[in-house]
Amino acid sequence: MLQKEGLFRRRDESLPARTPAAPAPQASAPERVAPSAPASAPHAEAGKPAGKGEAKLIVGPDIKMKGVEITDCDTLAVEGRIEATLDARVLQIAPQGIFSGTVAVDNAEIHGRLEGELTVRKQLVIHATGKVSGKIRYAKIKVEEGAEIAGEISMLESNAAPLRAARPLGA
Repeated sequence: MLQKEGLFRRRDESLPARTPAAPAPQASAPERVAPSAPASAPHAEAGKPAGKGEAKLIVGPDIKMKGVEITDCDTLAVEGRIEATLDARVLQIAPQGIFSGTVAVDNAEIHGRLEGELTVRKQLVIHATGKVSGKIRYAKIKVEEGAEIAGEISMLESNAAPLRAARPLGA
């Protein structure tokens, strides 16, 4: 066990008297350089400053979070348990991960459990170990054999609905 005396000595005890030392030569501050994106990476997204890395939140295997709202997150990786409201680009739930709450994401990859309201604007992938229940809306879906889905399930309406041919006025 740690002893307080060893860690927190009084200033005047057993410390040598300080003598003024010659000032150290001044080193220039290191220059901060934004990480460069791979050549194949797309340009900065609208609304995001160029040169910024991905905003990723990982809820580790022994972590439990309750009653949070997660915004401005690119990727949420759930390995523990979380009860939250999420608006992000990507949701990844590990086999032991559990998400309860409301989710709005572009892509979701579920190996664990999701309970609540899920809206996936692009693609929802539910792996064989995945269990999803609640109100589920998606643009595209891929479900592996063995996955479980329960609740109200619907496809999002396509924004690319065919346009009707325009007729000239008065025709």
